[in-house]
Amino acid sequence: MTTLLLTRHGETVDNANKIMQGQTQGELNATGVAEAEQLAQKMKDEKIDAFVSSDLKRSIDTCRILAKPHDQGVKTTALLRERDWGSWTGKYIPSLQYLNEWPGDVESLAHLKARAQEFLDWIVAHYAGKTVMAVGHGIVNKAIQSVYYKKPMNEIAKMDNCEVRKLILE
Repeated sequence: MTTLLLTRHGETVDNANKIMQGQTQGELNATGVAEAEQLAQKMKDEKIDAFVSSDLKRSIDTCRILAKPHDQGVKTTALLRERDWGSWTGKYIPSLQYLNEWPGDVESLAHLKARAQEFLDWIVAHYAGKTVMAVGHGIVNKAIQSVYYKKPMNEIAKMDNCEVRKLILE
């Protein structure tokens, strides 16, 4: 049995400004750093065997803060990257809500969910019997839970910044 502590990165400058980040690096703002520090304090006495992060800066920075009390490094993987929003990347999110068609360069839901399954398989293969804290992003984390619970994405609640959800993998 492997325990996955699926976590969303701390708030970023672009989150606060409602900008679609996608696979851009992103920068934690002061709120995001504080969120990560609060979570690190809350989790400091938990037994966590490994820390894994998306290879995007906002997740790496969050994960390093979380791993510090455990005196552990951070392993990165592109499998945990946020959804590629294509030409929507960098756009003001409220300006996109009334568009009827998605651009063709947005990562497909099928590809996103296949990547989510590949991530879960990778965790079990590399961390069997361990407890792993993995820091990802809002939509990829939703896809991971969608695959895990075998539910449509719209039935998975949005994760807050620095929220943790526990998944038991067998």
